[in-house]
Amino acid sequence: LGLNVVVGLAGLLDLGYVGFYAVGAYVVGILSSQHANLPWLVCVPIAVAVSMLAGVILGTPTLRLRGDYLAIVTLGFGEIIRISANNADWLGGSRGISKIAKPPNIGPLKFGILDAKPYFFLGLTVILITVFFLRRLENSRVGRAWNAVREDEDAAELMGVHTFKFKLWAFAIGAAIGGLAGTLYAGKVRFINPSNFPLQLSILFIAAVVLGGTGNMWGAILGGAVVAWMPERFRGFADKRVFVFGVALVLVMVFRPQGLIPRKIRKERWLANWKPSQSGDADSGVSRG
Repeated sequence: LGLNVVVGLAGLLDLGYVGFYAVGAYVVGILSSQHANLPWLVCVPIAVAVSMLAGVILGTPTLRLRGDYLAIVTLGFGEIIRISANNADWLGGSRGISKIAKPPNIGPLKFGILDAKPYFFLGLTVILITVFFLRRLENSRVGRAWNAVREDEDAAELMGVHTFKFKLWAFAIGAAIGGLAGTLYAGKVRFINPSNFPLQLSILFIAAVVLGGTGNMWGAILGGAVVAWMPERFRGFADKRVFVFGVALVLVMVFRPQGLIPRKIRKERWLANWKPSQSGDADSGVSRG
């Protein structure tokens, strides 16, 4: 969902999104493990804020770049985070951070290592809240500015849109959501190290957004589910699993180039609902005449 804001709504290419995911996970790991022993719920807003700050710090000098140049810079950011975590002793180095706090129990939901159901319901709740927030944002002035930037940044500037400011907003909000996802991951596995955040994960995030349909939040969710589900179905191919998975993705994109849930579907449905009401109004006007 966070990458869909950056790529789908604002039209920016971020190949280092896993870096924000790692920032959120590591902040929770540092604050909730033996380093500080803070509760998981206290660590989550701090991790989200730090991830958003990382997005602002990265975006401020780089969002004046466009296209391939921006993609290369963000790609480097993701690798910098992973390599820094691998070489920093206070981050556990290659050993990582263990004994990370888990989410608190909520009524019948008991968060543990074996039972995945509580984490499913927690993740579902976070997704629904995030979708509600992003939907309101998409329908606001900010969302319209993102659409303008995505379609034609130069034309948007000529129309008075402060393109850099709105691109930075998209980057910061996307980073915050990525950090939030990292907190959920760290709270579930309770152990993280740099190998959990490879470049391939950023590529999978991009694949999920493109596969589901860029700019469509429900498409991003569906794309993420498909990308998470497909590799497990190809385990029988052993070493060729990644290759077969890639071929399957390419075939889907060939036959569904706009994604599984294209952005235009929502507009077509809106027009379909709007036209009958308009024709009804016109008919009533004629009858009154």
